[in-house]
Amino acid sequence: MSHSISALLTRNLHDVFGESDLARRRAAIDEIFTEDCAFYEPRGVYRGRDEIDRVAGAIKATHPDFRYQPIAGPEELGNGGRIQWVSGRAGEAPAYAGTDFIIVRDGQIAALYLFFDKLP
Repeated sequence: MSHSISALLTRNLHDVFGESDLARRRAAIDEIFTEDCAFYEPRGVYRGRDEIDRVAGAIKATHPDFRYQPIAGPEELGNGGRIQWVSGRAGEAPAYAGTDFIIVRDGQIAALYLFFDKLP
């Protein structure tokens, strides 16, 4: 299934890294990531859907009550896009901020880059 870049950015934020339910998270990963996808973040590079699933689960486990909230709409350019977000507990000041940048191939995320930002 092919998705718009904006939809992929939003689904990755909420349905993958923001999802606590293991089955729903895995279904989203299988739908929106290519089989040979890569996730680049400051501590390493993770390749393939299984690794994305493992890392997303580990991140969510460290702060299960945090929610990701976009601070601006998704932006698209060519076959890439980005979304800026904050994360924290509902009703509290955000704990951290970041920008996700993706490269899309055939309507799925082929590469995801995570940049941590200063809080707005």
